[in-house]
Amino acid sequence: MGIAEMKGKTVSELVQVAQELNISGASGMRKQELMFKILEAQTQKNGLIFAEGVLEILSEGYGFLRSPDYNYLPGPDDIYVSPSQIKRFDLRTGDTVSGQVRPPKDGERYFALLRVEAVNFESPELAKEKILFDNLTPLYPQDKLRLENKDRDISTRIMDLLSPIGKGQRGLIVSPPKAGKTILLKKLANSMTENHPEVVLIVLLIDERPEEVTDMERSVQGEVVSSTFDEPAERHVQVAEMVLEKAKRLVEHQKDVVILLDSITRLARAHNTVIPHSGRILSGGVDANALQKPKRFFGAARNIEEGGSLTIIATALIETGSRMDEVIFEEFKGTGNMELVLDRRLSDRRIFPALDINKSSTRHEELLLSQDVLNKVWILRKFLNELNSVEAMEFLVEKMSQTKTNKKFLESMNT
Repeated sequence: MGIAEMKGKTVSELVQVAQELNISGASGMRKQELMFKILEAQTQKNGLIFAEGVLEILSEGYGFLRSPDYNYLPGPDDIYVSPSQIKRFDLRTGDTVSGQVRPPKDGERYFALLRVEAVNFESPELAKEKILFDNLTPLYPQDKLRLENKDRDISTRIMDLLSPIGKGQRGLIVSPPKAGKTILLKKLANSMTENHPEVVLIVLLIDERPEEVTDMERSVQGEVVSSTFDEPAERHVQVAEMVLEKAKRLVEHQKDVVILLDSITRLARAHNTVIPHSGRILSGGVDANALQKPKRFFGAARNIEEGGSLTIIATALIETGSRMDEVIFEEFKGTGNMELVLDRRLSDRRIFPALDINKSSTRHEELLLSQDVLNKVWILRKFLNELNSVEAMEFLVEKMSQTKTNKKFLESMNT
């Protein structure tokens, strides 16, 4: 039984396997410890096993393969990677490595990687020839990510027309509390996996409630990585770094990656707690250097000329009553090339999606929409501009719900 197969099993199923292998005290162990003991017993019985994980290189020069199933947390079933293997295959943090693993010898604590079979799902020799992410040429997004889905959801249909998302988009969803940002992210995630199976989707939840994490894991098909509010700020930062590095490595292999981040405000708060004090404080208690790394995270989103793209759609919190959150939002305002603004007045009236249409837009949308669609969108915007945000949204939801697709809706504008 491989590591991946074991992770799909429940604790009670693993306890059963452990009892068959005569492992004592199995019922009192945590899932990770249980897996470690089963692997150990299996390897003593059969010899080698196969494993896969995302590499994290430590300052000492060696590294470990961490599992996305445990949000890249250090654990007893991590796999040790030696400095010589890292040097030989030119491995870096974020590489997805798979290969043969041997059990720990006397005095060792971890399983060790014996042979590298694949790096980022390709041959290790091919992986050596990739161009580094920072040397790739960034362009404006040109390939549209279609959000309209078979559920005929109004939210994604409106976004498809008025704030389209392309491969390589750097988007900001600006939202007050309880305006429906998490539900919108969930709909985005499901639309992307339905319409674009070639895209690698990662949902990153920082400083989030545990029940929201479970809900997201159950309703989204992509990878969900989280750090809940009861974990320290260092942990939030480490998770975000691992996800970004993994995404960069995949983009170097010409993959299209989408990261949905909830929220960039909380990630910036975590960085503000973690970084050494510089002595220069902005208003709201934000250290002058605290936003450098969150900006680097958000700024990594780009469409690549050589092939591949990294799309990041992040939520930013406003109207929370915290001066720090306002300062963080002001710093990120204008850094994205797509902005979606949610309005509390609309959600209070139970109008969903609670979008402020007149403030939401995509830069260079002409690269994503065909000319005839673009002309109709401009006419629509000109009309909606005359109305306030509540009237505009009510009108648009009413008209769009009368048609099943955006194509039919645009055709109905002629009549």
